[in-house]
Amino acid sequence: MTVLTRLQSTPAHPQFVNAEGSVRRVYQTLLHEENPSALARSFLHEHLQSAANLPEELPRDPSSWHDWVAAHSADVARQYSDYLQQRKAGGPRQFFSTKAHALYFLQAVAPTKLVDGAWLYGLLQHWRDPRFDGLLCTYLEELGDGNPAQNHVVIYRKLLAEHGLQDSSAIADERYLQGALQLALGVCGDEFLPEAIGYNLGYEQLPLHLLISSYELSELGIDPYYFTLHVTIDNASTGHAQKAVQAVLDLLPLEADREDFLRRVSLGYRLNDLGQGSRAIIEAFDLEHELLAMLERKRPFGQHMHSDYCRFEGQTVNQWLATPEQLPGFLQAMQDKGWIKRNEDPQASRFWQLIEGDGAAMFGVFSPYEKRLLHDWIAGNWSPAQPPSAARRHSQVAPPLEVPEQDPDVQQLNEALQGLDGHAQIAALIPWLAPARHAHPAGLLATRRFIELKSSLR
Repeated sequence: MTVLTRLQSTPAHPQFVNAEGSVRRVYQTLLHEENPSALARSFLHEHLQSAANLPEELPRDPSSWHDWVAAHSADVARQYSDYLQQRKAGGPRQFFSTKAHALYFLQAVAPTKLVDGAWLYGLLQHWRDPRFDGLLCTYLEELGDGNPAQNHVVIYRKLLAEHGLQDSSAIADERYLQGALQLALGVCGDEFLPEAIGYNLGYEQLPLHLLISSYELSELGIDPYYFTLHVTIDNASTGHAQKAVQAVLDLLPLEADREDFLRRVSLGYRLNDLGQGSRAIIEAFDLEHELLAMLERKRPFGQHMHSDYCRFEGQTVNQWLATPEQLPGFLQAMQDKGWIKRNEDPQASRFWQLIEGDGAAMFGVFSPYEKRLLHDWIAGNWSPAQPPSAARRHSQVAPPLEVPEQDPDVQQLNEALQGLDGHAQIAALIPWLAPARHAHPAGLLATRRFIELKSSLR
């Protein structure tokens, strides 16, 4: 069975399909529909049942959680120190074998990264209650406090655009699970308050993979700022990890309801472990598999676009592209004819010369990520004499904030706020801080206005 055949025949895991349809569809509905509370509720109930079957990792005594978080952070720091020593001693990268591997990872986790913080959205209405201050601070920091240079979704969108990773059609359905859970918790924040703050407690712990990813992305010439930003704000001393613990302690009810509340917090914490985590996604990468999958996505558009001038083993390019089963053979035929020279500089391959460069005959046919898959597959064990330079760091100097007054959403927001007192303005602003809207100009403006009003009205 070829790699492509395995790709086409792999069934969806039943865990990721529910009565509402695919997880991707649930994700899109929760993100864009006006009031998807019924869907969010059923989705959460289903996956909380799955979470109940996972091992309990959260200590039972919440008074120990600050020390537990600090110990976890210290353990991650020790492991990262060991990793750095191995790398300095000449050890290979542990996560990303090639730049294509790293880009695959960035695209695969995009559904989660593009709704960063969404699980806390439903708690904004508690802005007057000081017990929610840490949670609201966390959410607003995920939104960059209204500064596009610090808004996590804006940063990740720019990262995807820079490397041609915006096409979501290649993302497997199960990769939408964590993002869908985050959106569902944000929709039902009040009804699932213990689960939401338990999820927050788990998500805001500093993971080792974040540190290693940042290091290796930079090595491969990819700006790691989105990841390094989380390393700093999720710290266990004053950052989101510390605030996550304090929020649970502040919101613990009276003794009569305490045990059930903590049980639900624990379930929310375990929601983090559903689906594929970052390490599993990294380990799932197979370069040839991804290359063939990419070519199959493009094959229907190219199978009638080539002339009969060039033939490989007696077949035209159009004939080779007629069925997906022939793609591996087509790649082999180009190697046999010398058009692809594996394990050499891709510049030596005629096929690469057709797709790379302004004057290339197939200029624009492949996106930057698709070209990287081809490049790294051709290169194989060849490596350039000069390794890629480390990525530039995200500028720490934020440009002046501009308000695009002619933007229709900005105009609509300004009109909606006209004549309202401060409390009514906050109520009108909150929908603009929703996961689907906060990264747009009106959402960024609304975030800044929300912060100003919250401070002045307390």
